[in-house]
Amino acid sequence: MHIDIIFLSYAKNEHLKALTIQSIKTLLASEDTTKIQFNILVIESNKALEPYQFDNTTTIYPNEEFGFNKYLNMGIRASSNRYVCLCNNDLIFHKNWASNILKALHKYSTIYSANPFCDKFNYDERIGYFKQNIILRSKNPELNGGLTGWCIFVKREIFDIIGLLDEQFTFWYADNDYDLTLKKNNIEHALIMNSKVTHVACTSHDLLGSTLNEMTYGQYLKFQKKWHKKSIIRRALFLILKKLNLTCNLLTN
Repeated sequence: MHIDIIFLSYAKNEHLKALTIQSIKTLLASEDTTKIQFNILVIESNKALEPYQFDNTTTIYPNEEFGFNKYLNMGIRASSNRYVCLCNNDLIFHKNWASNILKALHKYSTIYSANPFCDKFNYDERIGYFKQNIILRSKNPELNGGLTGWCIFVKREIFDIIGLLDEQFTFWYADNDYDLTLKKNNIEHALIMNSKVTHVACTSHDLLGSTLNEMTYGQYLKFQKKWHKKSIIRRALFLILKKLNLTCNLLTN
């Protein structure tokens, strides 16, 4: 079994480079390589590091400006195996994480998208009461399937249904957009409780510099425009009517 693993990395300093190396090492140690082989692609944002190749990977240095979904799409296009995992570079992969997801996908052919479980993530507290290893979103919609954006395991044919990831989302809200895209297309997502991957840290915000506002709050506006356009229009009309009403009151007084 071959699985494409796509890491987004920004090895701007030795600490961040070490995070990517740690992710790769724990990934390679997590499965029996006679049964599961990982095709690892690292999409590296630090162009000054080129031509360095992380061990056991194909490291790609894009010419294009960074975009979270744009860089993931590069990895998707550059790979071809049926199973694809979209990853941050600050992960620790635990034993049999991938094989346990594969078992879940084989048990439920309707699952096209899945998350491993992280014991450091603040899930809905109700998730802790589940005894089964597979939490299907269709059966537990209130839990949202435990969808998180730092490690998403999919069947490649999902992109035949939803298309590639929306590249207007360059940082924040990329996972929210993916979530609503799955719901729109009635695609099953699941949280696999016995697939353990630890999300170590969130360090990327400090590296955004002058682009921080656009990649955070600017992304919120794009998300609202795409998915909640009607509510935005209603809000704008309300404000206009409120202003007109205030003007009329002033004119009549």
